[in-house]
Amino acid sequence: MIRPLAPALAAALLAACAAGPDHVRPDLPVPARFVRADAQPAAPLDALAVAADAEFWRGFGDPLLTRLVEQALAANHDLRIALANYDRAEALRGGTRLDAWPTVTADAAASSSRASAEQLPGASRDARDTDGREANLRLAWEVDVVGRVRRGIEASRADAQAAQADLQAMQVAIVGDLARSYVSLRGLQARAQVARDNADNQRETLGLVQARFDAGRDTAFDVARARAQHEATLAQAEALDAEVGVAIHRIAVLAGRMPDALDAELSVAASLPAVPDTPDPGTPGDLLRRRPDVAAAEQRLHAATARIGVATADLFPRFTLGALFGSQAARVGDLFGRDSETGRAALGIDWSFLDVGRVRARIRAADADADAALAQYERSVLLALRDTGDALLRLDHARVEDVHLQRAADDSAEAARLARVRYRSGASGLLEVLDAERTRLSAQDAFAAARTRAATRAIDLHQALAGGWPARLPQRAGLAAAP
Repeated sequence: MIRPLAPALAAALLAACAAGPDHVRPDLPVPARFVRADAQPAAPLDALAVAADAEFWRGFGDPLLTRLVEQALAANHDLRIALANYDRAEALRGGTRLDAWPTVTADAAASSSRASAEQLPGASRDARDTDGREANLRLAWEVDVVGRVRRGIEASRADAQAAQADLQAMQVAIVGDLARSYVSLRGLQARAQVARDNADNQRETLGLVQARFDAGRDTAFDVARARAQHEATLAQAEALDAEVGVAIHRIAVLAGRMPDALDAELSVAASLPAVPDTPDPGTPGDLLRRRPDVAAAEQRLHAATARIGVATADLFPRFTLGALFGSQAARVGDLFGRDSETGRAALGIDWSFLDVGRVRARIRAADADADAALAQYERSVLLALRDTGDALLRLDHARVEDVHLQRAADDSAEAARLARVRYRSGASGLLEVLDAERTRLSAQDAFAAARTRAATRAIDLHQALAGGWPARLPQRAGLAAAP
């Protein structure tokens, strides 16, 4: 009794395992904590430290920014492409899962033929005519003895999960890009206003110098120098206004709108959003569990590992069960009648042992793909740690830089006022005034740029932490309706 059951028992034992290696998450050494700019462990900062909130943009307290982000999450074209890629991966996963079940097809045919008199000598014309009708139901099923099908399903499932993580990573990138562009816009508008305010002050200085020249107290050289500085400041304002327009167009496209759709709304200058509280970065291990790009890289490694099993399975025989259930008759009315049934059952064995060289070449290629996927995963881990460490470092320095440049801007404005007073009283020359005004413009512009940088660094940190993003999807077809 044992001998006839031996093949079935062997198949059952083989079915309990699958060809190729099992995926195991790489165990990479990561530091226990982030090191901040002051070389101290990154513990929770203070009572104001906040979690790595998904909707960090609300911390800026700017309703317009929040609305633009919502539009981008619904209609950004890069997000829609990522969503389509995810839908495709899910569809392929669904198709691959069906490989574990029998394939059922149906067919029907009607035929009419006539043999020649040479083929059937002596037969009448009607006797040489043959009509046939048939309807069949066919089943084919690959017996997954060594796990080739299961490894294929495993690979497609990992591909779908990688595409889902790609979609989440694209959400992180688009929201960060839009928030940075919005902050940059407000910073450019602030710098343009600084240039215009300084141009107004320089116009007053030019008027004063012109009046003194008319009175014979200053020279044409002094007038020319004052006018040149005024014109240079006006030119700086124009250049900044051009960058404002470019930033508006960029924001509109990120939100899935036409480039000029937001010109009227965003051209109105507004104050730079306040920098939100610094989030607690947690530990590097927490970060790696949050980052969708790391998750995508791991799933691609999983898929590549499973495909080694798909390739390895070709070293073993492939068993296929087939069956046919049908009916054949000369007339349609006789189909499915008594004695018209037909059937067939078959066991097919396909083995590529004579082509083992090509099989092993495919296995080596799958191994190489897995090695590349492992390197990409390790790189994504290193980049995630680097991005977060860089963002923490830059934000720390940006906050201190902002304080120093604010003092420099205030002091330079006071120095420019005193220089003009001294010039009016004759205690100093025009060169001192022009130099003080150049310093004021430079310091105020630098302060506005530093405030923009501080807000941008906060966005960079939230984007690097990438924690807990909301489960929302962009529209699958068509442009979003403009709210």
